[in-house]
Amino acid sequence: MSQSWFQKKLNALELYTIDVILGRQAGAGAAVYGAALQAMSWLFNLIVQARLWLYRHRIFHDQPLGCLVVVVGNLTVGGTGKTPVVETFARALRDRGRKVAILSRGYKSKTSPFWKKAWFALTHTEEPPPRIVSDGERVLLNSEEAGDEPFMLARNLPGVIVLVDKNRVKAGAYAIKRFGCDTLVLDDGFQYLPLKGRLNLLLVDKTNPFGNGHLLPRGILREPIKHLKRASYVFLTKSNGQRDTELEALIARHNPSADIIECAHRPQFLQRFNFAREAPGAREPLSYLKGRRVAAFSGIATPESFERFLRELGAKLVARERFLDHYRYTDEDVDALFDLARREGADCLVTTEKDAVRLPENRVFPLPLFYLRLEIEIIRGAADFDEAVSRICFRTSGSRSPE
Repeated sequence: MSQSWFQKKLNALELYTIDVILGRQAGAGAAVYGAALQAMSWLFNLIVQARLWLYRHRIFHDQPLGCLVVVVGNLTVGGTGKTPVVETFARALRDRGRKVAILSRGYKSKTSPFWKKAWFALTHTEEPPPRIVSDGERVLLNSEEAGDEPFMLARNLPGVIVLVDKNRVKAGAYAIKRFGCDTLVLDDGFQYLPLKGRLNLLLVDKTNPFGNGHLLPRGILREPIKHLKRASYVFLTKSNGQRDTELEALIARHNPSADIIECAHRPQFLQRFNFAREAPGAREPLSYLKGRRVAAFSGIATPESFERFLRELGAKLVARERFLDHYRYTDEDVDALFDLARREGADCLVTTEKDAVRLPENRVFPLPLFYLRLEIEIIRGAADFDEAVSRICFRTSGSRSPE
């Protein structure tokens, strides 16, 4: 189904806003719009500070659940590479014998219609249970119902429970009672204050740590930079291996006690696109791309890094299409992408794993379509991810206990 007129206008406004934030738009109109965004940022900052003050002074209370709670999040919106970190962390905890549940709010997932919620409220005394994306054995929801990231995590993490609910206190209690979980991982939970993490893992994108330094909507910050102080550990993501002493000094100034762990996102292989979960498509080594004419497309926050990976792997990008973050592709979009690829003489199309879960189902593709699989590699701060997990979650009694 094609997009509505309203949705197209909304997408255009979002793209224009991003251009103003990044300084790509000039002229009087952009200046006025930028000033309006700045005024809204000041208001947003007041709300953020007031909310934190209420929790800090125990006017609002967090609710402990009596188990290990690991929070993974960031100060900014957009792509810090959080999902691969959550996946790798949950897998390492699972392999160490923990019964792990990932709690997600299911950003841009398809929720129940209003009438169904109203009927449940009238006929039940308790709140509806969280949506079970995975019970540890089966993936029970698709990406539209679960959200992109929860679906990816459920598909890649057998043995790990994945739940979606805006109320993650309720979801955590459900995971403990229904599945016997002893470890909760809050995906994108740094700003979720009702459930306090024993460990707060803050991700900072080394290629664009804090944007233009402004809070939403003038910038990409969800809360001020000084709130680095709430982190137990800081993960510098998307590293190229070179030290950034200025960034590290900034982190140390706001949080001198936080350990810094630096990591990179490394391409692993190409996965042939196939919707049949029981019969996944074939894998190709990264060398498959060398010298091939490739049409790339993505709907992620930082498409530049994805396209750079393809070029570094030897692909010749003959076509490139960028969509809004979390964009859900229609049949018409897919047809247009393949038409573009054929016109440009592409040998294949390549997208991201996150985009692959948002493509329409039951399609026959006239050209090979792959997604690029990325995984996390520790560069500094630990020998590998397993050691990092051991240091963070399995400290000995003589070690410093995380806050």
